[in-house]
Amino acid sequence: MSMSDKGDYQVEPGQEVEVDFFRPEDAEGAASCFLTVYGKNYPVRTYIDPDQLAEANEGKTVISSVARTVGGQVVGHNALFSSAPCPKIRESGAGVVLPSYRAQGLFEKMADHGVKMAAPQYGIELVYGEPVCNHPFSQEMCHSLGWVTMALEVDLMPAAAYSKGKSATGRVATLLDFVPVTSRPHTVYLPRVYEEELHFIYGGYNEERQLVISNEAPPSSSRSSVKTEFFEFAQVARMAIREAGEDLGEVIAKEESAAESQGCDVLQAWLNLASPHVGAAVEILRQAGWFFGGALPRWFDDDGLLMQKILHTPSWDSMVIFFDRAKRIADMVRKDWERTQ
Repeated sequence: MSMSDKGDYQVEPGQEVEVDFFRPEDAEGAASCFLTVYGKNYPVRTYIDPDQLAEANEGKTVISSVARTVGGQVVGHNALFSSAPCPKIRESGAGVVLPSYRAQGLFEKMADHGVKMAAPQYGIELVYGEPVCNHPFSQEMCHSLGWVTMALEVDLMPAAAYSKGKSATGRVATLLDFVPVTSRPHTVYLPRVYEEELHFIYGGYNEERQLVISNEAPPSSSRSSVKTEFFEFAQVARMAIREAGEDLGEVIAKEESAAESQGCDVLQAWLNLASPHVGAAVEILRQAGWFFGGALPRWFDDDGLLMQKILHTPSWDSMVIFFDRAKRIADMVRKDWERTQ
């Protein structure tokens, strides 16, 4: 039995550690870190299977930063991977540090390595993270690195994802924090109903945007383009709405029905803020019980808007939100949920 099967990986504490790009020989130790901290039910198999992790890094679908001792033992891992429609941006996540090495700021060092070293080397123009709201630690890390909160994903993750650490009793919300690597100024159309909210959100994001109110109706007989992805473990459906046509209401109703039949409890929709008629699309969603989530820089290369629908009463009072900006955005999200239900 290899150490990656056991989930009891031990590294003598107190050794000097460096943060560097992943090497194939790191795969076994990185997978062992995940198994030790999160257990064999970790939802993304890539990170608990050494062969898959090495293959993903070779193909650059995953770009891992690792913390390893001078003797070559891996004690931490973080990755850049694709989860948004735009291939030029990457999520920073799949982070783990062995408990005996958590007092050295390794999470922060690995995330910063991804932004400052990996992103420029591999043509990544923006990095974002999803700091969880069941404890303040990942929020503090993103804040210390200068990442900016732009959205709140309500009840994104099930409590089962945190079962080994027992750090959540119900579903867990996450923030969306962004850091641009390369600037891309462009026009953003604001749905009138969220004009105040989006002016606040963009006011704290140090990137050039021309903000214009969306007043147009969708072209007559225009068709919607929606791609939905289901995440069985998380009971989440995500809908990328590249084009919001005249038929959006019918299309969304069908997608919702399909999501519910798949057991999804949390629905997300991403709308393109480069569309002059995005405001009309927002009204269609709000009438169907969808509510505000925030802005998503560079999501479609142009910026996106997060809308969400939760098929239960959200766990508002269990959210641990640490910084004033994120608290303000969470308040906006909750108020719009109350208005749309």
